[in-house]
Amino acid sequence: MVISLSEKTRIEKIFSVFSSHGFSTDLMLMGIWLLAGITAIYLPFLNTTIIRILLALPIVMFIPGYCLIAALFPNNDDINLIERIVLSFGLSIAVVPLVGLGLNFTPWGIRLDPIVISLTIFTLVMILAAHYRRAQLPSEKRFGMQFSMIPEKFYQEFLRPRENSVDRILNVILILVALIAIITSVCVILFPQDGERYTEFFMLGENMTATGYPDSFTAGLNYPMFIGVGNHENQESNYTIETWLLRTEFDTITNSTLIVAMDPSERLQLTLSSNETKLIPYTLSVRKPGYNRLEVLLFKEKVPDFEVTGMDRINASYRDLHLWMTVIDGAESGK
Repeated sequence: MVISLSEKTRIEKIFSVFSSHGFSTDLMLMGIWLLAGITAIYLPFLNTTIIRILLALPIVMFIPGYCLIAALFPNNDDINLIERIVLSFGLSIAVVPLVGLGLNFTPWGIRLDPIVISLTIFTLVMILAAHYRRAQLPSEKRFGMQFSMIPEKFYQEFLRPRENSVDRILNVILILVALIAIITSVCVILFPQDGERYTEFFMLGENMTATGYPDSFTAGLNYPMFIGVGNHENQESNYTIETWLLRTEFDTITNSTLIVAMDPSERLQLTLSSNETKLIPYTLSVRKPGYNRLEVLLFKEKVPDFEVTGMDRINASYRDLHLWMTVIDGAESGK
């Protein structure tokens, strides 16, 4: 690959800009906070505490918009400090849903890891763009966050009497809108509604998809599957998973399915923190023919005694799944 002289000059110019100018304090702070927030999201001893919320919330509500504003308005005279802060909240609220919408059309979907990676890439690109654009300006025109001046700027914008009060009223309205958005988001996270509490319970095939479940089994062979549990109860919860092999018959008189035999297969206990989802490998092995249904029961906290069987046990479960199947004798399959 041959690089032309103009391209080489452009690369050298970009390199010189980044190497000769240090990052501004505000951009460094955004990068450090981003790193701390990602750490709090994934470290086991932090991701279940309020520290995760305190560090991660600005990554969603403020930092992407601030870095975008910094890239769009590198000049100190473009917009004032209060407008930068208020617009940072507004643009963050706009950028994050757009990122989620874009992920919805990708194979990764709207999940935690893709969202964190996308917001991290977006924020870092905006930080680099902001640094590059600021470095091209004279030092007296570059925007730089002077934290000690924030109280004075706040006083000048909102408390100092002046002839034209329209700008002050508009700034107050913007601040109130941003505060309402922040308070609402914090309340939704810290005090979720009771109606939103639920537990995901699902079964996946061998390829970890919701398709390809086996419907014909050979006695004595192993069939790998996956059982998933997602805790959205807004608190740590204890679960017990039971798998049962059933032989059922259809009663034409009562027009219902009767359980003729119900034999235990496996039992697993697990504890999930709030918003934690676990995918558990499960191997189904039927030792003898005659069964025609796999029943997977999920109990939350309390598990009934084994004296409770049949439909009474299924109805006592918190969630239940079942898979219809045909079991073939191993000797017959080898003929």
